[in-house]
Amino acid sequence: MTDTKNSKHSAKETFQITETNKIRVAKRADYDKDTLFAILDEGLIAEVGFVLENKPIVLPMVYGRVGDQLYIHGAKAARMFKQLKEGLPICLNVTLVDGLVVGRSAFHHSMNFRSANIHGTARLVEDEKEKYDALVAITDHLAPGRWDETRETTQKEINATSVIAVTIEQAASKIRTGMPIDDEADYDLDHWAGIVPISTSFGPAINDSRLKQGIPLAESIRKLTSRR
Repeated sequence: MTDTKNSKHSAKETFQITETNKIRVAKRADYDKDTLFAILDEGLIAEVGFVLENKPIVLPMVYGRVGDQLYIHGAKAARMFKQLKEGLPICLNVTLVDGLVVGRSAFHHSMNFRSANIHGTARLVEDEKEKYDALVAITDHLAPGRWDETRETTQKEINATSVIAVTIEQAASKIRTGMPIDDEADYDLDHWAGIVPISTSFGPAINDSRLKQGIPLAESIRKLTSRR
């Protein structure tokens, strides 16, 4: 099985800063690859943006990562995948919201967040091994180890699925932490200000109504729902 969490580097690696990936507020910019990969590995949904028939489209999609390759998948008949496989430019965003930042004025309300912003070119995965490894990566991204707990995928299912690879060509992380930054004169006002933390958690698993009696909770799901 392909390891999807392979972001270790012998030395710190960064993405080159370009007009495309440059973050306007420099103090919130991070071009370190490990930082970006950590956000991707923690996130669940990527907002995928591209232009189709001269119209901008953004779709939420599950994804998987293998090194500097991101993979998304869908039905082979879907119009989007017919277009993406032709090598269209694409951008993806994965954002983790860590808290609401509440200022003394509405103007200074914000959020603490970590976001990965990626630009690349979509490529149809035609190599059978790469396609298989990509489907493993996407499945295990949602629940690590889940692929090995499911029945074997049929060739018919694989043939009905398109997998698109996106090489991370340009990227940057944008991160905000800390308290609200109010106007200096506002700190003496009698208005509450601070942070409301936000965290993602998984609730107790619910058995399918048609689950056979005596089948225990899958190990991948047990680990997922026991995270704190």
